[in-house]
Amino acid sequence: MFSKMKIRPFTKNLYDDMPNGYQETIEKGMSAVKYFSSNMSYGKGSKEEQISRLKIEIRKADAIVIGAGAGLSTSAGFTYSGERFEKYFFDFAKKYGIRDMYSGGFYPFPKEEARWAWWARHIYFNRYIDAPKPVYGELLKLVSDKDYFVVTTNVDHQFQRAGFDKKRLFYTQGDYGLFQSVNPNLQKTYDNEEWVMKAMEAQGFVRDEQGVFQVPADGKLLMEIPSELIPKCPDDGSSMTMNLRADNSFVEDKGWHRASAAYSDFVRRHEKLHVLYLELGVGANTPVIIKYPFWQMTLSNENAIYACLNYGEAFCPGEIEKRSICIDGDIGEVLDELMK
Repeated sequence: MFSKMKIRPFTKNLYDDMPNGYQETIEKGMSAVKYFSSNMSYGKGSKEEQISRLKIEIRKADAIVIGAGAGLSTSAGFTYSGERFEKYFFDFAKKYGIRDMYSGGFYPFPKEEARWAWWARHIYFNRYIDAPKPVYGELLKLVSDKDYFVVTTNVDHQFQRAGFDKKRLFYTQGDYGLFQSVNPNLQKTYDNEEWVMKAMEAQGFVRDEQGVFQVPADGKLLMEIPSELIPKCPDDGSSMTMNLRADNSFVEDKGWHRASAAYSDFVRRHEKLHVLYLELGVGANTPVIIKYPFWQMTLSNENAIYACLNYGEAFCPGEIEKRSICIDGDIGEVLDELMK
């Protein structure tokens, strides 16, 4: 009996031996909690003085690690409520009582055709168009001649759309432009651009002169896509879902692991140099991925500077106050000042 059994060969992933920058940064973030007291500071000096200091640090730094959160995209015009929501989701708001794009992603739609119509719009207007404001482009101009790396919890692809080098980007939480199968054995992702465009057309959106989908003049849109357009996995026909980190089913594909390893390597190579840890719009939802690790890495490197740009949430631990810059304000407006 045993002679007829086929032994499945062990398949080693290409990334098994790669450093895991994501795990490393989580560990740094968790350990940072032990180091810092509850004594928080809003930085030293006036806002103008801190902007001036940041301008100097950007110029002098050996390397810049950019940590970006949702506040950066909000400053760039990617708001999830208000005018943008009412413009593109007015019908969903009226029928289902949904009040913003974020909560809409969790709504229990009665039909798959309606759920995927929602997601087609959500993906398109937050992934496949340029941000309304040139904040990402201005950020690139500030750091383009520096040795930089970006780690972000944002999933809207705006760094690449603005021209950032994709080899210097690590999207930790996924990408609106990718699907994954619900089958846990398929640890890969699938590009969704072609599907999104078909699903937008099926709802009645029309392209303008720039090729961007807009609500038709008569305002008539379908809130469902045809059943045959419901996305299925091309490998096994299973149902698809978004490649967004919500639980342990999130697929970390080869591209994700390469970016994670690149981030680890960048941090390691610069850990004792004059590094500027530039935190942009990181809130309290996932501080252990960017904020806390930045504090810890600044504390452990006497040559490092921590800078936090955030609207209403710009602060630092007292332990690194002397080497911190905290600027409370709209990120786009601060970047404008830095560009002058």
